[in-house]
Amino acid sequence: MSSNSAVPAALAPPQSVPARAADDGSGPGLMGLARLMRLAFDKADLVPISQALIARASSAESDADALMDLSTLLQLQGLDDLGRATLAQALQLRRVYRLPAARPPALQLLMLMAPGELMANAPLPFLFEDGDVALTQLYLMPGEPIPAELPPHDLAFVAISESDENRAVLARLGRAIAGWPRPVLNLPGRIALTARDRACELLADVPGLRMPATARAPRAALQAIANGRAPLDRLLRDGPWPLIVRPVDSHAGHGLEKIDDARALGAYLARQPEREFFIARFIDYRDADGLFRKFRVALVDGVPHAGHMAISADWMIHYLNAGMTDSAAKRAEEEAFMRDFDSGFARRHAGALQAIAQRFGLDWLVVDCAETAAGELLVFEVDPGAVVHSMDPVELFPYKRAPMQRVFAAVRALLARRLAQAAAPPAFHS
Repeated sequence: MSSNSAVPAALAPPQSVPARAADDGSGPGLMGLARLMRLAFDKADLVPISQALIARASSAESDADALMDLSTLLQLQGLDDLGRATLAQALQLRRVYRLPAARPPALQLLMLMAPGELMANAPLPFLFEDGDVALTQLYLMPGEPIPAELPPHDLAFVAISESDENRAVLARLGRAIAGWPRPVLNLPGRIALTARDRACELLADVPGLRMPATARAPRAALQAIANGRAPLDRLLRDGPWPLIVRPVDSHAGHGLEKIDDARALGAYLARQPEREFFIARFIDYRDADGLFRKFRVALVDGVPHAGHMAISADWMIHYLNAGMTDSAAKRAEEEAFMRDFDSGFARRHAGALQAIAQRFGLDWLVVDCAETAAGELLVFEVDPGAVVHSMDPVELFPYKRAPMQRVFAAVRALLARRLAQAAAPPAFHS
């Protein structure tokens, strides 16, 4: 998504809102991220929906749900700055948003969230779209204490992703968890370990796993390397060129490039305005046929599940640009990966995946990875905020339905276990 702030006048959100409004459940309610992203994924016309939300927000100034949905839609259309401004207006009204369960609710899950772009929080609604879990989204604001009075819930789930912007909120939440009245999943201190430069250190000595060392570098340090005034190994112990460079806190390939030498690094810095970057050694993970293959694996309570597989001639793979919809051969390979996941990929990399689960200690974690020519698990990123979904059209991807349902069932079973553990009397030791 771009940060373009231009928008047609018909889509301009209301200019002001009252300072605060109660979470009274009035109004048409929230559509939510999963439903809106599905519409965008299906290439629906989002303009009439946006206009209807603007009309709602304009006619009922306390309709925070309309502003929240409008913020999501604007960001899905690439209008990031305007979307975040609209989010700020919604949060000025209230901090609590509810998504009812599709079926009679069996439990209430409290999502602890932070304001920001769409990837600032794990997209948990995708995991419960057709289920019996009602979601309450509580936004924790920078510089504010954790609310003393919390919405009713059976369990809480920290949905906040690791980033510079979220670090203070995660730290403050971590101090509050000890006194939390209900079980909490994905503890904040464990989420902090998923930062790119910390994750590679945590996994550095795992047999059968490679995650290139990642260094955080200010612009001046990279400029010194580009100008020949400093050696690369001053920043990155396992250089040499080529490098992968990306702005800190960027996602979805924004600003991500492979840099072959100091001259190319200088040209990159001339294009990118950011002040800090992550750099890592580029590892060529092409297979014998010249294609790159990237896998998404979801770890649910430490157990690996297939998310997807993307195949591309480009090293920078994103599922939506890998041409999976255009190639029956690629889909057949992904189908085999997902069908045989437990006896194939998960078995080959059982030790590495188990180490990831144990060292991060998160109830829900998504791993983007590949396989090296030597058969190692090549880890690109570990991120509880990555999306795992069932939006792909059934006519093209019929094989995805069962694996996705297994992921969703595993998450639902995880919630049930945590509830049961909380309700069980303490064990007696003589």
